[in-house]
Amino acid sequence: MAAPLSGSHGGHGTDAGLYGPRSVTWQLHGDPVMWIAGVRALYLQALHPLAVRGVTQNSDFREDAWGRLLRTARFVATTTYGTTEAAERAGARVRGIHRRLSLTDPATGARLGVDEPELLLWVHCAAIDSYLQVTRRSGYPLTDAQADAYVAENTEAARLVGLDPAAVPGSTGELAAYFRAVRPRLAATREAREVDAFLRRPPVHALLVPAREAIWGRFAALAYASLPSYAHALYGRPASAPAVVTRRLRGTGRALRCIPPRVRWQLPPKHILRAMERLGPGTRPSPYKLRRNAAILDSGDGPVAARGASGIHGGGGREHLPPKAGEEWRTPG
Repeated sequence: MAAPLSGSHGGHGTDAGLYGPRSVTWQLHGDPVMWIAGVRALYLQALHPLAVRGVTQNSDFREDAWGRLLRTARFVATTTYGTTEAAERAGARVRGIHRRLSLTDPATGARLGVDEPELLLWVHCAAIDSYLQVTRRSGYPLTDAQADAYVAENTEAARLVGLDPAAVPGSTGELAAYFRAVRPRLAATREAREVDAFLRRPPVHALLVPAREAIWGRFAALAYASLPSYAHALYGRPASAPAVVTRRLRGTGRALRCIPPRVRWQLPPKHILRAMERLGPGTRPSPYKLRRNAAILDSGDGPVAARGASGIHGGGGREHLPPKAGEEWRTPG
């Protein structure tokens, strides 16, 4: 958990929340390509047969998919930029919902809770992998040490939904090992193809169909293209070469970042603006803060932080030294 905010960050308040403005998570989650990353996470999450069945059997995904997407975005924003109390309350609400829900295992017919650790862990790891992949490939200035720190910081998010942080990957290396282990259990089931169909052409008012094709269609296609190759093979839809996808992500990232942050942050749920009001204007998320600290992280002179330590000023993961500077972090598998 991040330390309380010091006076050097504004003095407007003292509750910096679970991460705080010094963390990698605070900076990265304010980037506009997170919306593309969120769609990629949905594509990846849907490939776990039990996880996707838990969604389709217990929600009105087909009728209220937009609402579900916005609620997920609100949860991430609250746990990142909200007060500690607000984040803990959001986590308790999610855990309470999960405790009341179950699903049928299509292979055995057994009833399982949607809060089974295996399912929660898959959803968490697919999201963290997606956030890292899309932001880094879009040109966001994240070093390998900072990527490790980000994974370690987000064991807090895993704890909020009911996982034991010690059982959650705490570095990019551990995350890669997790994906290698789980890949044999993934499949493009009927429910996964329903999610795919929705993400490609979500239902909208007839007047909005042209905008859906021109804007959403491109975003969704880019999110799908950024998936690992095994996901494309499971879905049965090819994608452009990785280098082409990376160029498109970089172009999209540059375009989205041209929109002034104050304009972007006016969109609901406005948690970033509220956090800046609470903690002071100097706490605004910015990739430049990561660049400023990159030399400390990659020089080998900075502290190798324990799991859960503040991200910008320390590496992440269990007893793992930060990767060498300049090594590219790739999608597991």
